[in-house]
Amino acid sequence: RLLPDYLPADAVLALVDPKRTGDRAEEVRAPAEEAAQASWTAAAEGGRPPVEGAGYRPLADVLAGSGRPVLRVGPFDPGGSRVVRIDAHAIEPYRANVTRVAADARALAADGYTVLLTTEGAGPAERLRDVLRDDGLPVPLAAEPPEAGVAVGTAALLNGFRLPELRLALIAEGDLYGTRRQTRDQARMPATRRRDKHAGGAVALDELQPGDIVVHAVHGIARYVGMEHRTVGGAERDYLLLAYDQGDRLYLPSEQVQMISRYVGGESPKLSRLGSREWDRQKARVRRKVREMAAELVRLYSARMASPGHAFGPDTPWQRELEDAFPFAETPDQLAAVEQIKADMEVPVPMDRLLCGDVGYGKTEVAVRAAFKAVMDGKQVAVLVPTTLLAQQHLAIFSERFAPFPVKVGMLSRFASRQEQEAVVAAMADGTMDVVIGTHRLLSADAKWADLGLAVVDEEHRFGVAHKERMKQLRASVDVLALTATPIPRTLYMSLSGVRDMSVIETPPLDRLPIETVVRRFSKAVIKEALERELGRGGQVFFVHNRVQSLVSMARFIQELVPQARVIMGHGQMGERELEATMVRFVSGQADILVSTAIVESGLDIPASNTIIINRADRFGLAQLYQLRGRVGRERLQAYCYLLVPADGRVDEQAQRRLRALQELTELGSGFKLALRDLEIRGAGNLLGAQQHGHIAAVGYDLYSKLLAEAVQELRGDRTGVAVEPVISVQVEGFLPEDYVPEVNQRLALYKRLAGVASADELADLRSELLDRFGSLPEPAEQLIDIVRIRIEARALGIERLEAGEGKAVITFAPGTAVQPEHLVSAIQASRGRLRMRREFTLEATISKGGWAAVRDSLLGVLAGFVRS
Repeated sequence: RLLPDYLPADAVLALVDPKRTGDRAEEVRAPAEEAAQASWTAAAEGGRPPVEGAGYRPLADVLAGSGRPVLRVGPFDPGGSRVVRIDAHAIEPYRANVTRVAADARALAADGYTVLLTTEGAGPAERLRDVLRDDGLPVPLAAEPPEAGVAVGTAALLNGFRLPELRLALIAEGDLYGTRRQTRDQARMPATRRRDKHAGGAVALDELQPGDIVVHAVHGIARYVGMEHRTVGGAERDYLLLAYDQGDRLYLPSEQVQMISRYVGGESPKLSRLGSREWDRQKARVRRKVREMAAELVRLYSARMASPGHAFGPDTPWQRELEDAFPFAETPDQLAAVEQIKADMEVPVPMDRLLCGDVGYGKTEVAVRAAFKAVMDGKQVAVLVPTTLLAQQHLAIFSERFAPFPVKVGMLSRFASRQEQEAVVAAMADGTMDVVIGTHRLLSADAKWADLGLAVVDEEHRFGVAHKERMKQLRASVDVLALTATPIPRTLYMSLSGVRDMSVIETPPLDRLPIETVVRRFSKAVIKEALERELGRGGQVFFVHNRVQSLVSMARFIQELVPQARVIMGHGQMGERELEATMVRFVSGQADILVSTAIVESGLDIPASNTIIINRADRFGLAQLYQLRGRVGRERLQAYCYLLVPADGRVDEQAQRRLRALQELTELGSGFKLALRDLEIRGAGNLLGAQQHGHIAAVGYDLYSKLLAEAVQELRGDRTGVAVEPVISVQVEGFLPEDYVPEVNQRLALYKRLAGVASADELADLRSELLDRFGSLPEPAEQLIDIVRIRIEARALGIERLEAGEGKAVITFAPGTAVQPEHLVSAIQASRGRLRMRREFTLEATISKGGWAAVRDSLLGVLAGFVRS
């Protein structure tokens, strides 16, 4: 089926800019058709073609076959009587000349125009209002266009227009400052909503498949069978069916889905027996060991908290100027990360934050802003990178961003001559160099700083043990921001435990497509087809062969396959200047194919390169493969990653799982999930040392992390962080109907998110998202939202269990509850007999016997009474 087939019968097709749309449609269709023609080659190798081309049709055929009226909207007048001409005028670009903007806005308003100036975000809108006011034009911020006069507002528009007939002028951000490429609709999903999936279980339940091993916090290790809809006690709802040892089964209500997590531990664990004490004993053993580990973590954390650090000042006007000059629209995640980092920097405690974001998602820009803030406060900044190539790329980016300001940026690496290195080291020591980007050379004994305030560490896990030890010493006194695209399990675990802070950037850039990833046996046909497809559309190819000894013969083999291509070679054992020249040739488009070792893993950002072929992919680690794949796919074109294995197909089981994981994790922003998968494959031995491996395998990574986080909070004397998870039992249908959310895993993921909601505002956000994605909520879904509201209130009060029905509710508080005993006594006395103490920690309340709305309001009233007392 084609796109018009999904539209309502009376829908009209609008073709905006027919010429450009037609050209773009052909750009998409032609490569897909080529790929479809090559499908027999791929099928012969036992796989599917990288692109299914059958669904693409020429645009003219699609329009002709739709049987619908077509409205063509464009800048060119085709002539004829059926043309409607709109007298619209483009806005001349202002190139940030605010004085001219103010003068033109005044003139248009005097001529009877309504003038609206727009930016993409609220922050830039406020800044535009301020600078116009400084230029003598006081304007209000407006949500809607004013009836007359000039106003500033927000709108996702790149360019504006002037309509004389309507006396309306709209001047957009692109007109004001130049082209500013949008990302995606920033209002579609708040950053907090996307991040909450990391706040709950470490492994998203939308990946859960029947047959997967799961861990129930109370009942132990089970196998997930599937989701079933059942009526129990007169109430319909969804249940997760879990199979235990010796045929035992448990039906878990969907609203308690937060009790389970997918097992990650690197082993095939034994299923628990329902009703057995063995699981409790297992948890108790792990909890004891966890306390020992927690004591060490708290010691490290306390040492950092006790260390004197520098409290940076608030943002300067130059900081705002630098941020406004960013040529792209920031994603909500980027902005959230920037705010978190600035807040860390402004307190007198050394920052230790991990910034996790997929390749090309804007981590470097966040680092640029943090570095600039440090320099504006008179401090120096070290930017540590694992390779000289990455150092060069960062040098170019930092230098370009800081060019309009009096900030001196230098580089210290083996690409620099001895004289250049000595000059940079001297400038570091006397304080005349503000930002220095370098490899481990920055950690050398002779690299002394006059006043170092911030260290930015890119891909920390790729540094050696000695270098990491030096970084540990740095952490004691300066702010540290670590950047990574694939957080390795240890850093990920530290973050989840709350001992190290983490920010996550998940929003992909506009038009970014997932990289098509295929595993193929090594063959001339497969390699030739992949190379010719990319070269045929004018692109470049990375061919990774990680053996220096046979690199020359491999380059010769590639040249013979595609004689017309310009093939060059690069590896880490080349001379610095020679390697630099090779990379410059490839980046500047003077070569078509780069045959190299894994030196391309970090640092190269080459938009024209959209195919990477990795030979002997089975010999690479998962994080390394993920980094290599990230070298492509930075443009709007479909990118391809070929993972080549030996022609005889002999690959060990671990390697098979790594390659399968990379194939499965193709969606944008999957670095976080990949780190968990890497832990699952390798087992947990490297997470905290071999002594912890057995404990993680016993209860699974997710529960282990929770137990450790609880122990850390307890040792800190923070009981508030160890939340009670209330069980709410009410006689009402609360579920997401199958005809409302048809996909089982989607429902499962939503149940998990609902279970993890921590506040009324967050719940309102999630309800709005359901409304936006699936339409009006049916009654069972609304009632599920009500149950979650009750759970939020119960959790805040430390209630362990709440059962309601037949005009009464039984409420059981957890020992050490958030509500003081004297408050409970006050609530009972004030209730006029509606509250009674049944036994220690358990109360009985009289509630409404009416419909669900009355019962809900009655329960919320009872819970509110505990708060008031």
